[in-house]
Amino acid sequence: MKTLTLACAVAAACLTLGSFAKAEQANKISDSVVRIGVLTDMSGVFSDLAGPGAVTAAQMAIDDFVANAKPAFKIDLVTADHQNKADTATGIARQWYDTGGVDLITETINSGVALAVSGVAEAKNRMLIVTGSGSTRLTNEQCSPNTVSYSWDTYSYSRGQARIVKSMGLDTWYFVAVDYALGKSLVSEATEAIKASGGSVVGTVYHPISTADFSSFLLQAQSSKAKVIGLANAGADLLNSIKTARDFNITPAQTIVPLVGTITEVNALGAATAQGMLLIEPFYWDLNDTTRQWSQRFFDKFGKMPNFVQAGAYSAVTNYLQAVKAVGSDDPGAVMKHLKSTPINDMFAQNGRIREDGRMVKDIYLVQVKSPAEMKGKWDYYNVKETIPGDEAFQPLSTSRCKLVAKQN
Repeated sequence: MKTLTLACAVAAACLTLGSFAKAEQANKISDSVVRIGVLTDMSGVFSDLAGPGAVTAAQMAIDDFVANAKPAFKIDLVTADHQNKADTATGIARQWYDTGGVDLITETINSGVALAVSGVAEAKNRMLIVTGSGSTRLTNEQCSPNTVSYSWDTYSYSRGQARIVKSMGLDTWYFVAVDYALGKSLVSEATEAIKASGGSVVGTVYHPISTADFSSFLLQAQSSKAKVIGLANAGADLLNSIKTARDFNITPAQTIVPLVGTITEVNALGAATAQGMLLIEPFYWDLNDTTRQWSQRFFDKFGKMPNFVQAGAYSAVTNYLQAVKAVGSDDPGAVMKHLKSTPINDMFAQNGRIREDGRMVKDIYLVQVKSPAEMKGKWDYYNVKETIPGDEAFQPLSTSRCKLVAKQN
């Protein structure tokens, strides 16, 4: 009887200590809730690329983390549509950070939006993990101790274009580019890489975002006789420019290379239209068993296979939550320190790492769209031509313009 009483007392003490430990961790979380905001384009030109799919991926990450890690703290998800307007995005970000209790904002597709929100995150000392925008200014001139550029950037994609020049002999390019930060950064980075690889750029034409008629822009590109027409745009603009190129029978005389194409656009176009196109991808659902298993779960919820923005949103939210649990706090400095010291290994990245400039470095892939005859089933769109190691793909720290990077003498 005494033994039983002692055992019960020990068990009760252990339960009490366990409850106390959980309460202690929860107490180190501001307002006892970790709140994540997905700030994205829900209805505009980038809504298919990010939008509801990114929200679905973020919610999957939270649900999986709760089920597997059983955290002591509560996790909430909030969402908003920035409408591709920097002022709208910063207004939402300020409200979320100031009164909404949001600890992390993620996604922020559209380079102008991401750069603006990054400034708010630093001013408010909160966190931002960018999965949609690819502006290299996020890790150079406007780098921030509060911001991570997670999925891709225009520098890494330009390395892929250089591989196309070297391996396939496609050495003359003409760019059709969207006239804002994304297009200008893509053209600048790609031009530098193409010239360094022995190629040349014979011209560039810029179009407004959300252009309805690409005829004049594509006719200029066609008349250039360049071997490659590089499309430096994204989302609906990319879809419409590719459709126009096909209407004018630009291929096969000239090769279409979307500088920021994804499986979302390929699926919308269909293999018959997209076949032969070369793309750079940070993620492909059919790479290995891990990517296939997660992607099938996403498909079951969303009805489409994920693109890299959506897969990146899942990975970013998951790794953020793991860091919060590991440090026992949602303090931005402590969480960021943990993220930058911990390898990222999941369905999105193997041996990924976040550098001091906020750049997450991982392998990316040069892929080519299959012909309909090559496809073994729905969504079997890509032949992976080359894996580009992260250290080769992303800008080296030795050339960084980020104030956070210690320069070697």
